[in-house]
Amino acid sequence: MHEMSIAMAVVGQVEEAARAGAASAVSRVELQVGELAGVVPDALAFCFELACAGTVLEGAELVTRSVTARARCGACAGEWPVGMPPDLCCPACGRATEVELLSGRELRVLNVTWEDAEDGPPAVPCREPISEEA
Repeated sequence: MHEMSIAMAVVGQVEEAARAGAASAVSRVELQVGELAGVVPDALAFCFELACAGTVLEGAELVTRSVTARARCGACAGEWPVGMPPDLCCPACGRATEVELLSGRELRVLNVTWEDAEDGPPAVPCREPISEEA
């Protein structure tokens, strides 16, 4: 189950950011997950809870934001949702040789909410992906 390795990587990266930000606890992690990333959200949520045990993230809520897989045809510029399993044949012109995948492989931390020892819980937007795209 690769969801456990994903959960452990997310926890490790968020822990590192929380330490750097002098956080006392992390209460929420928002994760962007592409439709084609091969991640089962329920399995990831289960693994995330286990991976958080004994860390500054213990008890943190995991929120996943799904990203629909979309493609564009280089021949006719048509765009479409590719679905699951992915249909990479252009519905407008029928070509499958010049297809560009626009979205659907994302796997990144979007936001982390943590509590500072002094101030309370700020939301920390992640402008750069903490996790590498799959």
